[in-house]
Amino acid sequence: FPDMLSNPRLIPVRGTLNVVMNQNVSLSCHSDSGSPPVRYTLFKHSQKVTTLFRPDLTPGLFNLTINSASDMGEYKCKAENNSTGGGKYSNSLNFTLKEPISRPVLSSPTSQAKKGQNVTLSCLSENGSLPITYTFFKGRQSISTPVKMQKREAAVIFLFINSSSDFGIYKCRAENSFHNNTKYSNSFNFTLAEERSHSQALIISLGLILLLFVIGFALAIPFFIIPSYKASE
Repeated sequence: FPDMLSNPRLIPVRGTLNVVMNQNVSLSCHSDSGSPPVRYTLFKHSQKVTTLFRPDLTPGLFNLTINSASDMGEYKCKAENNSTGGGKYSNSLNFTLKEPISRPVLSSPTSQAKKGQNVTLSCLSENGSLPITYTFFKGRQSISTPVKMQKREAAVIFLFINSSSDFGIYKCRAENSFHNNTKYSNSFNFTLAEERSHSQALIISLGLILLLFVIGFALAIPFFIIPSYKASE
C-alpha cells in the first residue's frame, strides 16, 4: 500500500511575498514524505488554479503573474497520491502588493494663526501600499518623529504658535516599503492674523481720511471758495 503524504508546505521561491504589479512569482508546494507519484493542485480562494504531476517527491513549482489586485487572494496547495483520502492541504499564503506612493498633500483647517494659538497640520498620500510613514518638517528640520499609518488616514500633528519664527515654511514626507520611493508634499505656511488685520485697519483708516478730505473740499466749494472768488471780483 502506498504511504500517505505528509502535509505539504507552500512557500515563495524567492522568499518574499511583497510584489509589484505585473511581477512574475513562483510558489513551491512540497510534501516531504509519502509514496509518489504526487499530484499538486494550487488553489486561490478555494478555486482551482492549476495542477502539476510529479513522478517523485520533488516540489511542484507554480508560476504566476500578478496582474491586478484580485491576484492578492489567499493561496493554498493540495498534495494527493494513490493512497486513500482526499489529499493533504498546505498552509496559506497571501501576497502583499507594493505600490509607489503619490505625492502627499499637506493641509490645515486654517491658513491664519495668532501668537499663542494651537494649530494642526495633516499629511496624506492618496495612493500607495500601506503602511505609510509620514514625517513633518519646518524648513529642513524635522519637527516630529516618524508617524506610521496602517490605514488610509492622514497623519496629524499639533503645533503651538509661540513666536514669529513659527511662521516658516512647513512640509511633510511620505514613504513606504516600495524601493526608493520617498515623496515630499507641497509647502504650507501660516499667515500671521494680527499683522494682516493691522494692515487692513491702516488701509481702511487712510481711506476714510481721504474720503473725509474729499467731502470737506466739496462742501467748501459753494460756501467758501465761490463767495471769496466773487468778492475778489
